[in-house]
Amino acid sequence: MKNIWAFIFGGLFSVGLMLSGMSNPKKVLDFLDLFGQWDASLAFVMLGAIAVAFIPFQKVVHQQVPKTVYGDAIDLPKNNKIDSKLLIGSLIFGIGWGIAGICPAPSLTLIGLGYYQALYFIAAMFAGMLIQRQLMGKHV
Repeated sequence: MKNIWAFIFGGLFSVGLMLSGMSNPKKVLDFLDLFGQWDASLAFVMLGAIAVAFIPFQKVVHQQVPKTVYGDAIDLPKNNKIDSKLLIGSLIFGIGWGIAGICPAPSLTLIGLGYYQALYFIAAMFAGMLIQRQLMGKHV
């Protein structure tokens, strides 16, 4: 049953990305263009997402043993410090987002919409993941 719910909510998430414009690279790039013709509409999308997720996240973070609705364990990060790895990774992610106007989840939505150019982004994203794992000594 949980796979059915995952499919339904994944589909809903995909529709939300399309309706909000998050899967449109031009809209994302216009949002990131603070000193040009800035489109603030995605800020409202982000605020809406934060509002929806805030209470469930607070509940999980404050549980002794975090679990899903179905009782599966949730493995939360233990490291809360801001270090060079976090800053460099965030910087690389932000630069990629700014260049392409695409995030990982919307890239998959774009493929579903027939934008084959998203495959270039996805290939670069996977290459980056492999490079990161090699640099950190984690085997694939």
